[in-house]
Amino acid sequence: MTAAIPPPVPLVLVDGSGYLYRAFHALPPLSTRDGRPTGAVVGVFNMLRKLIAELQPVRLAVVFDARGKTFRDELFQAYKAHRPPMPDDLSQQVSPLKALIRAMGVPLIEVAGVEADDVIGTLACQAAAEGLQTVISTGDKDMAQLVDGHIRLVNTMSGTWLDREGVTAKFGVPPECIIDYLALVGDSSDNIPGVPQVGPKTAAKWLSTYGSLDAVLAAADAIAGKVGESLRNHLDQLALSRELARIRTDLDLALGLDDLHPAPADTVALLALAQDLEMGGLLRELLVAPMDATAATAPSQDDPRLYHCIRDEAALSAWMDRLERAELIALDTETTSLDSLNARIVGVSFAIEPGEAIYIPLAHEGLDAVPQLDRDATLARLRPLLENPDRPKVGQNLKYDRAVLENHGIRLAGIRHDTLLESYVLDSTARHDLDTQARRELGVSTISYETVTGKGARQIPFAAVPLDAATRYAAEDADIALRLHQVLWPRLQAVPALERVYESIEMPLMPVLGRMERLGVRVDASLLRAQSAELAAEMASLRERAQAEAGCAFNLDSPKQLQEILYDKLRLPVTRKTPKGQPSTAEDVLQELAVDYPLPRLILDYRSLAKLKSTYTDKLPAQIDPRTGRIHTSYQQAVAATGRLSSSDPNLQNIPVRTAQGRRIRQAFIADPGHVLLSADYSQIELRIMAHLSGDARLCEAFAQGEDVHRATAAEVFGVPLEIVSSEQRRAAKAINFGLIYGMSAFGLARQLGLTRDAAQRYVDRYFERYPGVRSFMEQTRAKAREQGFVETVFGRRLYVPDIQARNAAQRQYAERTAINAPMQGTAADIIKRAMITIDYWIAQEVVPARMILQVHDELVFEVPLGAIDTVKAGVLARMQGAADLAVPLEVHAGNGENWDAAHGS
Repeated sequence: MTAAIPPPVPLVLVDGSGYLYRAFHALPPLSTRDGRPTGAVVGVFNMLRKLIAELQPVRLAVVFDARGKTFRDELFQAYKAHRPPMPDDLSQQVSPLKALIRAMGVPLIEVAGVEADDVIGTLACQAAAEGLQTVISTGDKDMAQLVDGHIRLVNTMSGTWLDREGVTAKFGVPPECIIDYLALVGDSSDNIPGVPQVGPKTAAKWLSTYGSLDAVLAAADAIAGKVGESLRNHLDQLALSRELARIRTDLDLALGLDDLHPAPADTVALLALAQDLEMGGLLRELLVAPMDATAATAPSQDDPRLYHCIRDEAALSAWMDRLERAELIALDTETTSLDSLNARIVGVSFAIEPGEAIYIPLAHEGLDAVPQLDRDATLARLRPLLENPDRPKVGQNLKYDRAVLENHGIRLAGIRHDTLLESYVLDSTARHDLDTQARRELGVSTISYETVTGKGARQIPFAAVPLDAATRYAAEDADIALRLHQVLWPRLQAVPALERVYESIEMPLMPVLGRMERLGVRVDASLLRAQSAELAAEMASLRERAQAEAGCAFNLDSPKQLQEILYDKLRLPVTRKTPKGQPSTAEDVLQELAVDYPLPRLILDYRSLAKLKSTYTDKLPAQIDPRTGRIHTSYQQAVAATGRLSSSDPNLQNIPVRTAQGRRIRQAFIADPGHVLLSADYSQIELRIMAHLSGDARLCEAFAQGEDVHRATAAEVFGVPLEIVSSEQRRAAKAINFGLIYGMSAFGLARQLGLTRDAAQRYVDRYFERYPGVRSFMEQTRAKAREQGFVETVFGRRLYVPDIQARNAAQRQYAERTAINAPMQGTAADIIKRAMITIDYWIAQEVVPARMILQVHDELVFEVPLGAIDTVKAGVLARMQGAADLAVPLEVHAGNGENWDAAHGS
């Protein structure tokens, strides 16, 4: 036994299924007035709240067994077979309990095909690999196998703790022997066979004497008596028992540790559940008196706040005086939509001192919404302040607020800081939403949007939120943004390189992206619809060919039916299985099979066309804005860890360009009449950055001489003159050049080029012999990442690699590959951002007749009048090539045409 881990605990994992049964059996039955049982719900809720209060977890999850069979049922049909079904008065409580847990803001996890124990084991071991202390709250003895220096168990009912010494004292064996112990003893509750006549004492004695189950089996003939005879008679089932008892710790989960931060409680949902389940104590906590119509204080004495609701001219005038004198103004808008180009303002909030903020409702509806200030008149009064570049502003994701204000004719100026970007530059691998930042940086749980609006079908628009709740929520957003800035900005200033990235790249880029979003790009909807019809016809043809190959009709979109066809009917080799133990039909598996079998290739071709159709040709026409006739993507500035931009609604970054069908989609992106599209694309930018960072003489010389670097590499690697390099040799050299940047091993290169592993290794070795600077750079980068936990771009952006010290070899190797590639990707991202800022300034200052409308990876796309194309192309090329001063020249390919594909290919 051991003492508790002092709070806050980095990770707490709760055995939800165990909690449910223990509460049901241990606590007296409770029910609502209409007879619905609630005892287990109340019991688990109270246990969970007590646990949270005592441990104050930074990350937390309640894990339940999912419905259906697991891989253990596949291993042993009798697994848990004798267990009676869940009692009706318990099964009725499962759904309301899960709803209550979610409303508490606690992450709830269920994974089909495995048990809760396996999910807990995987997450606990991931945390341990990162050096995080983990507490597993459970009464299940099987969990003792997970205990180590970072993982402890707590039994919430009894309050007892188990560390390594505690496990040894309780079971007579250390944690690493628990699986063998359970295999010998068996488990009647799970129907794990074990060995008859072998009890806990015998199992512990044998394992203490021999050290492991394998050693016990080796000595089985020497173990005397009936118990030895029983062991020998049941040797064949011990391997099964051990596998059934083993908790999986290697699941491929859809979520990670950073997804386990508790969210703010959804008080609206909690109140509804407390009323429905007649939980009087919880109701009394939630039914607090509503705030005054003009001001409210926060409930915590440690975090005093004063939030004002401004509803008359006198109050607004008093605050206008304060705002106009403020050194820095935090602002936020509440709107009708997340679509920034079509959203209208419902209200605005401001803060100038931590703990005090105002909300000005302008378009609320409902009985308590009158009186409120007139929206148009109030925005007109705020305009001089908002448009004044000398009045510095701060906020969270002000690109959105800037766009919404522009919908009302206000051009927000004086944007000095953005907490989204401050957080992103400090650590791009973290989460940057306001709620997460508030918890991480300020230790504050904020009010969620769903708390005041509700969720799902019952969600109300913000304009219908009562003013007291709206003021709490909106004023808090401005207040928290101001407080976050006061924490984050000094940290940026403490690292001059990061401050420069923030000040010279990310902040100036924000309005550039806003202008590009508003401009949008013209799309030919009729062409896309025609392409959809053609894709549908091609898919139908592929479907017929696939069914003919299979010898029967089947649904190509059904993994289960495909699995049956490939592995049961056609008997294709099984190269990988799913967590449930079924043969996999994943894309990479089909790629392997497609080398030797025709049906997998047909399936891959069908899937490729289906994705194009559903993602682009069907969807893009519906995303054309009816007001502008153009598509307006949204650029995400704080998502990719490397600093690259991403886009959404629609995502224009992933339109495939290596297939004819993918390129045809780009043909639907067209210019206005009298205009052409200009595409300018950096050539081999990451290889050029590698040359700069590594300083390798041969690589730098190849770029300086304007050589085809892949042909030059082929000449070096294959030892042939440059002029006789074959196309096959150039292809192999290209795979090596790009593969090494992305950390590809000789094994991966062998698979890509269809070589033996030895041949691929010789290519890699020869490459490093000829380019020793590249090898040195890679070795130094790995070492630097291990030493400081991050790598840097040419411009000083930090790219953190938290798994670089992981004990798990696969995690560590992936982190090492990331460390090598990140400076190239990150520097490329910085370069194109610098080019965008420079070009945007040039267009505005010199009134250049061009519009920058798209950014995709290393490419910029412009809409240009026909008569200005030569001037604009020359200006764009000069500014893109001058965006960085590297040891090798930057090369940009530019072309123009009536559509995007034509411009890119010209």
